[in-house]
Amino acid sequence: MMQAQMKNMDVQPERDMTVGEPVFAFRSRRKVLETSNAVAMPEGTSQTLAQRLAVVMQDIDEKKAIVGALPFHYDHQPDSLWIADTIIHDPRQFQPDAFSPSSWKVRQAPRAEDYANAVSAALQCLTKDPVDKDELTKIVLARCIEAECDQPIDLKSLFNRLSVDPAVNVFQVALPKQTTSARYMIGATPELLISKDGRKIASHPLAGSARRVSDLAEDAAAASRLSRSEKDRHEHAIVVEYILDILAPYCKMLKRPDGMTLTSTKSMWHLGTRIEGELRDPDIPVPILAAAVHPTPAVCGLPKIQAEETIEKLEPFNRDFFTGAVGWCEANGDGEWYVTLRCAEVMDNTARLYAGAGIVPGSDPWSEVAETGAKMGAMMSALNIPANITMTGGM
Repeated sequence: MMQAQMKNMDVQPERDMTVGEPVFAFRSRRKVLETSNAVAMPEGTSQTLAQRLAVVMQDIDEKKAIVGALPFHYDHQPDSLWIADTIIHDPRQFQPDAFSPSSWKVRQAPRAEDYANAVSAALQCLTKDPVDKDELTKIVLARCIEAECDQPIDLKSLFNRLSVDPAVNVFQVALPKQTTSARYMIGATPELLISKDGRKIASHPLAGSARRVSDLAEDAAAASRLSRSEKDRHEHAIVVEYILDILAPYCKMLKRPDGMTLTSTKSMWHLGTRIEGELRDPDIPVPILAAAVHPTPAVCGLPKIQAEETIEKLEPFNRDFFTGAVGWCEANGDGEWYVTLRCAEVMDNTARLYAGAGIVPGSDPWSEVAETGAKMGAMMSALNIPANITMTGGM
């Protein structure tokens, strides 16, 4: 059984230089990217990223890329970055792998009622009309479930099953080992943190969510309610303004060409705003921009430090690379990084699934329970975990 991760970030496991599975894979509507011959990049935190990138990028050519993941607590937890040969394919049609017979044992942390209580506690910490910039206006609280299968989890099959939703970006990335077994984060994220193409950059934050339903009329009504929700629009605006403020010093132009719009995956509706900009310095590598923006209020809260402190108090587990960032950087500094959402950490026959919800004044604790459950639905389906499975408490 995968051990619950420790809150102490100071003790980190060693990282092997090579792993058996591909260290990184990515699939979207526009691109399919695979890696081979990967070597671990010297690890470190956000404080050393620019220095490490400057050294590594002197020696990589156009056939190689820096790929990997940034953790949630990037200011004091090491990243998992790799120098790899890359193979880029055009997107292709494929049939998803069939379900494999399996049985599961599932534990959750916290239990649904405990998560609702944590949301209530978070609401007591929030202020609707801040007097100064240090008052907490939003916090994101996460849940996780740990699922143990009666057989090893087939990563390739899981990757293919997650790829059936064209609205998401499917990823697989190797993480530092905690035991002798290899460890991977695999998921299907809808949220672009930052992309760079020469001087052009883009971000597409999502905040404010509603569960989709099979009935077309009810689904349309859910989307309409979300688009009119004062609470969700406020939550979304917090995220957008934060990203604009962070990116502004790097850019000579920033805009929101379409404003706030509805976007969706097969399981969720979201409020989204596409942000586009033009860099002052076209040579800045995209991971530097990703580290500057991360973590946004969409996954952490605002102000960042106060939100992180409250998360540490209210969440009974360490997020590790959940709500971090995953992506790649080409030899010229261009690339794409996505928020690590709708994902699971997989090791042998165990998967740890994560989901979070943004808490702002007006949030309802049990509605946030339902939202986090809905966000885990796609990963549970891909793993063939029954939606009505009995879950025990604690890990």
